[in-house]
Amino acid sequence: MDDEVFRALADPSRRQLLDMLNERNGQTLRELCAGLDMARQSVSKHLAVLASANLVTTVWRGREKLHYLNAEPINAIADRWINQYDRRRVQLFADLKTALEAENMSDTDFVYTTYIKTTPERLWQALTEPKFTDQYWQVHHETDWKAGSEMVWHMGDVAMAGPGQKVLEYDPYRRLSFTWHRITPEFAQAVKMSDDLYQKTSSEPLSTATFELEPVGDQVKLTVVHTGFEPGSAIREMVGEGWVQLISDLKSFVESTPELRAEPSPSS
Repeated sequence: MDDEVFRALADPSRRQLLDMLNERNGQTLRELCAGLDMARQSVSKHLAVLASANLVTTVWRGREKLHYLNAEPINAIADRWINQYDRRRVQLFADLKTALEAENMSDTDFVYTTYIKTTPERLWQALTEPKFTDQYWQVHHETDWKAGSEMVWHMGDVAMAGPGQKVLEYDPYRRLSFTWHRITPEFAQAVKMSDDLYQKTSSEPLSTATFELEPVGDQVKLTVVHTGFEPGSAIREMVGEGWVQLISDLKSFVESTPELRAEPSPSS
């Protein structure tokens, strides 16, 4: 995968496309073409190369195909190489990593894709079973996992519940979606949230977190899409940093946990 990323970044037109998505994420092909002196077919080919290198993730919204910049491969390269070689020789990747993780005020969606060496069934276990989520996430969900059912989030001794906090989709091994939890006084106290931040976050509408699983060879392509934030959302800023770490922890956990070798049933 590193070789694909290096090849994708070698072309100035592809770097320009990444710059455009960094400036405003979630653009259609038509919008990207409008900002380039390039034929639509050429833009499509460049986007295909970026997608193959996992630098761009696509999400369908109705009939529109939106393109999102994906920081995961740059994070992986930075983690692998920066500590081993002279920083001056890899400053390009350090700078690009920073740029890809920067907050885009013009876009409120969070979209992130990674590849995990496992099966959809095992990854589904890790996402839904309390004995596993407690280990890498330090939270678990109390629910029957039926669409429309209420969810209670548990973090240690703290329980988060409230109107609208529910399962939205439950399609085993393929797609899981639920509303992001209520910011309760107990949660705010547990994470040492300031009074001002609590007042701001607790007044924001619930957002939606979606996990999309797609088998690719001996791996699973996992795309996390978190949407429904208002402009200037404090929760969006918080989860933007938290998701990157959580997805990394999930990947490490799934690839190193023998218990996940047992194949679960969809209702587990």
